[in-house]
Amino acid sequence: MTRAAGRFVRVLCVFAAFGVAPACHASASLRNETQLQFALRSSPPCCVIDGRAEAQRKAHALPDALVYRKDLKINPVATVVVVADSDAQALAIAEALASAHPGKTVLAVEGGVAAWEAVVRALAADPPGGRALDFVIPSNTCEHGAPLQQLRTSPK
Repeated sequence: MTRAAGRFVRVLCVFAAFGVAPACHASASLRNETQLQFALRSSPPCCVIDGRAEAQRKAHALPDALVYRKDLKINPVATVVVVADSDAQALAIAEALASAHPGKTVLAVEGGVAAWEAVVRALAADPPGGRALDFVIPSNTCEHGAPLQQLRTSPK
């Protein structure tokens, strides 16, 4: 065994002896609005878990959210988002889901349902400068004539 490999094995043994797991999988974390917007901008969450009390859920429902219960079975293919009545409760639920699904990213929403709805609005909003509805690629920037392609996007 090489010296580096032996050192790596010794470090893992020390971690195991003290009950410390090396950071080799994602875990739960509490995120504010800005952090959630950044984390979810490139790929939306696969599911939103609603850990609020029944009265809160009835008073202000979250569309497409799964109601959390101890025996909830999910198959997370992307980031999981947890909304609850308090930050501590959201983080506790997120940690339970993260331990059941090692290697998956589970984010607890800091600020509850109001913060989550602000994140959803921000992600659905137009980017700074707006969205291009019409863009023309000229055939040559120095020549006049018909463009090579004309790209159009449909408005929301």
